[in-house]
Amino acid sequence: MKRSRVTLFLFAVSLACKPVAESQTVTPRQAGAAIPQTVSAARRTPIVVVAHNVLPSVVNVQTEATIRRREIDPFFDPFGFFGGGNRTYTSLGSGFVWSNDGIIVTNNHVVEGASRISVITSDGTQLSAKLIGVDPDSDLAVLRVDAKNLAAAPVGTSADLMIGETVVAVGNPFGLSGTVTTGVVSALGRSVPSKEQGRTFTDFIQTDASINPGNSGGPLLNIEGRVVGINTAILGNAQGIGFAIPVDRARKVIQDLLRYGQVHSAWVGAVTTTITPEEAKRLGIHVTRGALVSRIFSGSPAQAAGLRSGDVITEVGDKPVDSREALSTYTATVPSGQPVQLTVIREGSPRPVTVRPSDPPRDLGLRILWEIAGLRVGNSRGVTIEEVAGGSRSANIGLQPGDVIVGVNGNEVRSVEQLNSALTNSAERSSIVLDIARGRFIYSLTFPMAV
Repeated sequence: MKRSRVTLFLFAVSLACKPVAESQTVTPRQAGAAIPQTVSAARRTPIVVVAHNVLPSVVNVQTEATIRRREIDPFFDPFGFFGGGNRTYTSLGSGFVWSNDGIIVTNNHVVEGASRISVITSDGTQLSAKLIGVDPDSDLAVLRVDAKNLAAAPVGTSADLMIGETVVAVGNPFGLSGTVTTGVVSALGRSVPSKEQGRTFTDFIQTDASINPGNSGGPLLNIEGRVVGINTAILGNAQGIGFAIPVDRARKVIQDLLRYGQVHSAWVGAVTTTITPEEAKRLGIHVTRGALVSRIFSGSPAQAAGLRSGDVITEVGDKPVDSREALSTYTATVPSGQPVQLTVIREGSPRPVTVRPSDPPRDLGLRILWEIAGLRVGNSRGVTIEEVAGGSRSANIGLQPGDVIVGVNGNEVRSVEQLNSALTNSAERSSIVLDIARGRFIYSLTFPMAV
């Protein structure tokens, strides 16, 4: 019996991994068949109804990536075992219809590096997909297919999620289409490091609903059948632990990607660090949780609002702030110009501060480079250092004009424009890491953002 189960599983996976036929001309089915009248009311549980209603909105995302292999000297490979040329790899993930005009939402890591993307609807229709935009920091991607009147999944809110409430995850784990799993909300506001993607994700929903490879990009729904999160399989060896991106956070990211092709994060202009009991004791303040303001950029919304270094932000609106990541997550969803009410502890007393985040200045990254590291650069043989401020950390380290910046926070940069963008995206980090090339050597140097 056990052997037959394994055989059946491998057969199902092999079917799912077969190449899908070229795009059909038929219109995708817009809704599933009604639940048969012969099914009793006792069997029509809320989970059955949720699954039935959402399955037509869930899609299979198939990607192809072409990898160029290095040519091998025939002397070392006379029989052509290794060879060169290109290899094409395919992978499967999940997604769902965000709006009925052809907008599909999935995970960034599902489509990363893809040279071709196809979306397969619940009735088997294959549609070629165009990548609209991605946001690696939230692991989201937006696709568009040439189809109208698709069955869109109802989108709810993640703001009122409760620990312990029932949730339903739908996707295509291991290529097994239309798989439904259930569980509860195990925790909220999780920070999850991902070695595979080289970053830490914040403010994730944790659930014990099974989320496996292939589930990534599918919807997480509440018992009312509304999307409250986007599933992401970021811990490969997880047992009974799954994560999802809160839909309230995803909504702004998706809207920005559709409008601009990239995420427009509103800028506050305050560098913060997570306050710890040890740090609070060292500074002599009586707050053990929150985001400690360590730098205010001149001309920023934070300066205009009257924020000061040494303030501890403990609330955004009515949401408690217990870390720098939590503050960053809350402010990232705020549209530019919209007032945000903060509660800060200053000199031992709470006080309200209203800040209006704005779009970051175009040269923000280069301003950060000068204020934090004391460096000015130009486009000559890459990103070449042209000036080192006397008395700056860079001068004390020994950096010189002619040294070349080749990376920021582990990401390669080849132009001043790329450097400016990378540093702008790092404006709220507690530190930046610059990779500096001198001759044959590359040095990784850390520059704290705090004053």
